[in-house]
Amino acid sequence: MPDYTLREVQQQVDIWVQEVGKGYWSPHEMLARMVEEVGETARLINHLYGPKKKKESEPTQELAGEIADIMFALVCLANSQGIDLQEAFEVMMAKYTTRDKERYKSHTEN
Repeated sequence: MPDYTLREVQQQVDIWVQEVGKGYWSPHEMLARMVEEVGETARLINHLYGPKKKKESEPTQELAGEIADIMFALVCLANSQGIDLQEAFEVMMAKYTTRDKERYKSHTEN
């Protein structure tokens, strides 16, 4: 399986949306979709690691697939707003590696 940069991911999603999805939804609709996907992921994590176990009648879900659904919805939102996620990620990582490098020390160091 090929490795993709965030820009390539955004391009791949844009091609799919233009050809198959027939264009982007409104930002409000995409946010609602993303929140739905986050909710599904939260439910699955609760089933996997929390007190509420999945019913035997419920279909099997994979955490990787649920996280990828969130990523797809997020990329759609970014694309619709002309946001370059590669650039935004690089700026964010620079912030975390400089400003916050001492902020998140291991809790075992307390």
